[in-house]
Amino acid sequence: MNRDSVADEELMARYRDGDAGAFEVLYNRHRGGLYRYLLRSSGSAATAEELFQDVWMNLVRARASYAATAKFTTYLYRLAHNRLIDHYRRRPQGVPVSFEDDCPELDTLALDPSGQPDARYDTKQKAERLLALLAELPEAQREAFLLREEAGLSVEDIAQATGVNRETAKSRLRYALANLRSGMRGYL
Repeated sequence: MNRDSVADEELMARYRDGDAGAFEVLYNRHRGGLYRYLLRSSGSAATAEELFQDVWMNLVRARASYAATAKFTTYLYRLAHNRLIDHYRRRPQGVPVSFEDDCPELDTLALDPSGQPDARYDTKQKAERLLALLAELPEAQREAFLLREEAGLSVEDIAQATGVNRETAKSRLRYALANLRSGMRGYL
């Protein structure tokens, strides 16, 4: 049977049971999205690389106790979220406030009055603007957005991966999108 067509959860179970090739398939499927999530969350390539290695090592160490109680991607990004929070805890400034507090009310978001899209900006400029806006988001909002866009997780999966309730995950995602849309006015 071709491993490329096997579900992630089955591959992880096979890896738990000793199939090293199953790990290779999982790694190849998820390395790009996981790295981008960590890079954009941390803002540093060196930090992202360290966290990336730690997450995969944590997965290797935890394989014996793996049970498919959620989607594999939820499990993987939960490991990544936990490692990211550990990283923040070690910094002098601690865990960003946005992980501990609810998001601001939608009506307090600054709106860009320019309105209409400006045709002179090309795709590269739009991408650069989006990445800059993404870096400016509160960490919890950025994480929710990246888990949705990079990992393809649902709101329920984001909640489970980040250890918050569904409404908090939904709120973080909604505010992230509102902030990004507001910042992209004039670029689209």
